Amino acid sequence: MAAANKPRVVLLDIEGTVCPISFVKDVLFPYALTALPATLEREWCSPAFAPYRDAFPPEHAATPAALTSHVRDLMSRDVKVAYLKSLQGYLWEAGYASGALKAPLFADVAGRMASWATTATATATTTTKGEEDDDGSGCCCRVMIYSSGSVPAQKLLFGHTDADSTAAVGGDLRGLISDWFDTVNAGPKTERASYEKIAAQYPEVPVGEWLFLSDNVKEVVAAKEAGMQSVVVERPGNAALSEEDRRVHRVVTSFYEL
Repeated sequence: MAAANKPRVVLLDIEGTVCPISFVKDVLFPYALTALPATLEREWCSPAFAPYRDAFPPEHAATPAALTSHVRDLMSRDVKVAYLKSLQGYLWEAGYASGALKAPLFADVAGRMASWATTATATATTTTKGEEDDDGSGCCCRVMIYSSGSVPAQKLLFGHTDADSTAAVGGDLRGLISDWFDTVNAGPKTERASYEKIAAQYPEVPVGEWLFLSDNVKEVVAAKEAGMQSVVVERPGNAALSEEDRRVHRVVTSFYEL
């Protein structure tokens, strides 16, 4: 990247970018379905659970059986709606708290996030407006998240990871992250307007100094259309990239390649 275009914000996707797609599909989703019946039996009438129950359409929130059936239908069709995501997050919270759930990050993720965020914090106190921020590896950035999963679910995931002390942050990476975006507060991830909306919240950072990382080529295209830098992240278990994808977009297999 040219020096003038060093990113000041790194915007990260989650599934297939920081952790395997299989964690969500093969661990988180089944856990939610398994935990749901007992949770409904125990908490159906509790004030704490009421907001999650009442967010469902009335015909599906009438009884525990109706809600369970609707949840299973939505998840079998991979339908992404806000009220389902909220309920999933509620169920996952207990799993993370008990230690039954822990997010498996790719090996480069925690260390690179720590180096970006730590250097950004340090330079924020020592540089004046207009000065270059550089960590010696080509960029010094705030780290933000943009995922189809709800913001509460994102915070749960990054708060309970398998990162160890060698990453300088332990398993809780939330302190490295400056902001959080999902399809509710930003919009669909394959639409240019969503990235424009995110960038507009930080007018002091030119859109060309944002770097979006994702395994999804359509998301990368949308980010580029909005004026962001964007790179395709290739990870084990992700969908294969076409030769055209590789020709048009920069592809990396590790955050340390950036």
